[in-house]
Amino acid sequence: MRIMLAGATGLVGSQVLQRLLAEPRCSAVIAPGRRALGQAHAKLLNPVLDFASLPAGSEGWQVDAAICALGSTMKQAGSRAAFQQVDHGYPLAIARAVKAQGCEVFALNSAMGASARSWFFYSRVKGELEHDLQALGFRSLAFVRPGLIGGERAEHRAGEQLASRVLGTLAPVLPRAWRINPAARIAEVLVEAVLNPQPGVRVIGSAQLV
Repeated sequence: MRIMLAGATGLVGSQVLQRLLAEPRCSAVIAPGRRALGQAHAKLLNPVLDFASLPAGSEGWQVDAAICALGSTMKQAGSRAAFQQVDHGYPLAIARAVKAQGCEVFALNSAMGASARSWFFYSRVKGELEHDLQALGFRSLAFVRPGLIGGERAEHRAGEQLASRVLGTLAPVLPRAWRINPAARIAEVLVEAVLNPQPGVRVIGSAQLV
C-alpha cells in the first residue's frame, strides 16, 4: 500500500511514520511537510510544500490510504483563525486532494470531546472537521479521539506536563477514558485503521487507547 502521512514531525505523527516504514504491507510513505524530515529511507517520499496550496494533481497524491496527524494548540497557532486553518483547513484540503485521486481510506487523529456543537472552540473545530470529512464519502473513515497524549514532545508544554503527572499518579483509580493515552498506542491504532480498513465511519475513543 502507498500511504500518505500528514503531520509526520509531531509526537503522534513521528510514531506513525516509524511504524509505516517498518511495516511490510506498506510499500511507500508520502509524508508532505513544510520542511524536510531530515531522514532517508527507501520507502519515504518527503515533498516540501505549503499546505495552503496543495498540488492536488500530482502523482504523489495517488495513494491507497491517508493518515492525518496534523494539529496545533491555540498558543502555537497564535490566533483562532490560524488554529482553524491548521486543525481544520489543512486536514480537509489534504483529504479532498487524496479523495480526488481515488483514495477511499482515511484516518484522523482527532480529540476527545470533538463535536461540531461543542461550546469549546477547540472541540468544535475538531468536530467540524470530522463532520466535513464524512461529507467527502470515504469508503472507510476512522476518527481516533485521544485524551491527554503521553510522550516526549520536542517543544515544552508546561500545562500538559503537569496534567500528565497528576493523571499518571491517579491512573489506578481513574476510568479508562480519563487515563493518559500513549503516543505509541495512538499511532498503532491509526496505522491499523488504514492497513485493515473497515467500511463506514468508526470512532476510536480514549478508553481504547490506554
